[in-house]
Amino acid sequence: MPKDSTALIGFMATGKSVVGKALKEHLGKNYTFIETDLLIVKMAGKSIPKIFSEDGEALFRKYELEACKKAAQLKRSIISCGGGVVLNYENIEILKQTCQIVLLTASSEEIYRRAIKDGKENRPIIDKEDPCKEIEKNLLFRRPYYNSAADIIIDTTHKSIERIVKEILARTKLL
Repeated sequence: MPKDSTALIGFMATGKSVVGKALKEHLGKNYTFIETDLLIVKMAGKSIPKIFSEDGEALFRKYELEACKKAAQLKRSIISCGGGVVLNYENIEILKQTCQIVLLTASSEEIYRRAIKDGKENRPIIDKEDPCKEIEKNLLFRRPYYNSAADIIIDTTHKSIERIVKEILARTKLL
């Protein structure tokens, strides 16, 4: 099956949503943009923080698997995946069937700088005693998962959205 879609993976605040939207705009109306987190919210009928607090991470991960299945079925799409999608090998296997997987990375300092703009209520990881240490700890744990899932790796630290989109287009088969 041809891979006419791209899945963007990476830790929070690496640019998956904003880059995904810009990439879709560049590619035009023949492409769709979808976020797995928004699919999860729609399926659950509540926010992701509420899913975690009321239902637990296990149910959230089930929703996430279903969201990956739905997104992977779309043709010519740009999929922004939640940061933890790589924690379930099945998610990646499903996405790899129809998608090129692009890992967006950033330094922990850059992630913190971007996340703080979104506020603690939207980015619970920064509502910790030492948010930079918490970010670094999570990045260190997830890095092997991200790297093994990725077809292409792009560092977004100190880069414009336009530059990142150009790098993705130059290194994928979208055009």
